[in-house]
Amino acid sequence: MRISAAESVVMEVLWEKSPQAADDIVSALKEERDPSSPDWSEKTIKTLLNRLLTKGVINASKDGRRYLYSPVITRDAYVRSESKGLIDRLFDGKLAPLVLHFAQERKLSKKDQDELKRLIAELDHDN
Repeated sequence: MRISAAESVVMEVLWEKSPQAADDIVSALKEERDPSSPDWSEKTIKTLLNRLLTKGVINASKDGRRYLYSPVITRDAYVRSESKGLIDRLFDGKLAPLVLHFAQERKLSKKDQDELKRLIAELDHDN
């Protein structure tokens, strides 16, 4: 299930707190807005909610004259799915080339290198 970058912004609001009405989501996005984030209209946010409903990623329950929206998938499940898709698409399902890519592109700090070594040692210990 693919969630666009714009849809993921709405999902973050719902993962943080749910259920929420569309007006609450609009308010949350306007309040938390930093200068680099999109300045969406209420109509745009409602369009994104409808897309997410159509994809089955969120559900809506009637609450009087409004609908309350809740995520169907957890953030962890979404991150797991996206991570696997990225690794499969770009690195032929192999993790080592992904780590190498980021190490070369981002110039891993000493702290990052130490953390990776610690994680690898943990994995070795567990196996």
